[in-house]
Amino acid sequence: MDKESSLALDTERELTEHIIPFWMHLRDNEFGGYYGMLGYDLNLDKKAEKGCILNSRILWFFSEAYMTLRDKNLLNEAEHAFKFMCDCCIDDEKGGIYWSISYDGKPLDTMKHTYNQAFAIYALSAYYDASGDHKALDMAMDLFKIIETKCSDPDGYGEAYDRDFEPASNEKLSENGVMADRTMNTVLHLLEGYTGLLAVSHSKEVEMKLRNIIDIFLTKVYNKDKHRLEVFFDKDYKSLIDLHSFGHDIEASWLLDRACEEIEDTKLTAAVKQMTDDLRAQTEKEPFDGHSVPNENERGKVDTTRVWWVQAEAMVGFVNGYHKDGKESYLDDAISIWEYIKKYVIDKRKGSEWFWQVDENGVPADREIVEPWKCPYHNGRMCMELIRRAGMH
Repeated sequence: MDKESSLALDTERELTEHIIPFWMHLRDNEFGGYYGMLGYDLNLDKKAEKGCILNSRILWFFSEAYMTLRDKNLLNEAEHAFKFMCDCCIDDEKGGIYWSISYDGKPLDTMKHTYNQAFAIYALSAYYDASGDHKALDMAMDLFKIIETKCSDPDGYGEAYDRDFEPASNEKLSENGVMADRTMNTVLHLLEGYTGLLAVSHSKEVEMKLRNIIDIFLTKVYNKDKHRLEVFFDKDYKSLIDLHSFGHDIEASWLLDRACEEIEDTKLTAAVKQMTDDLRAQTEKEPFDGHSVPNENERGKVDTTRVWWVQAEAMVGFVNGYHKDGKESYLDDAISIWEYIKKYVIDKRKGSEWFWQVDENGVPADREIVEPWKCPYHNGRMCMELIRRAGMH
């Protein structure tokens, strides 16, 4: 068996024997959806808030897992997550999706964030692909129209809004001591969501908006001189902080390539490939240390924390680079990261999944195993991407 197939087979075992059973066990059959909090001590809080981003990512995960493995139990889980989204997460009166729901299914934080709407589109598109339920596609297109009419402006996209879609402060996606009017993170996940929607809708309007988002990356977000994506911006796309987010760069490299595959425009693909080649090469050159990828570099200081999602996205980004360029070192990089993940990031305790993060010595931090941001989307997607790219399913 070749190296890539062996890697894919190993990640398939992690997906089927560990990640999937863990998340199936978190299903809430009383109030719907999935429990929203499992502490580092593995105590389950059945009354914790249920983040709508978490539910969207779970819906996406089980939909894609079903399409990868064709296990009907996985489609059943996706149907359960879809029902919770329909019943509790969507604001039927004002439109859009809430930020969070109480444990028993009532609106808790009614903020409408563009990032959150984008993840719902990503999830609904995958669920439509898995189930053929046209209601999901209709909901995804409705959210697309809401984003384009209420969350956009002539230069791009806004961030945070109240329940009525009036602009609000963007604490939820602003970090590192800045308050951003625009973020790379939101634009990246709009790209991701619109790519998924285009794949199932074949809408020319969606394609046009996806092209516009790619142009924002090429002309506003990508810093060619520094070989990176800028992270936080004011309304005019002036970068607010000297920050290099290693995980987002390698994640963006393959998501941008995927968007171009969906659009099928040779000229656009070539322009984007110059950028994504640069992001991949820079990730391999600078932050990657031969076994893992640190978190970020802020103002010249590297945060050496190894975050679970950064390692997962680096694996996909490097395997994608191997397929795009045939560069053997990229495949070897992914294999090295996988060995690191198995040794340090996967939590071997019964009833757990992956640690949120470990320090540079591999010691895990005392952070939740499940919470509104900690989900099966990054690590589950990594497994499925590697399985598909190796032709295993």
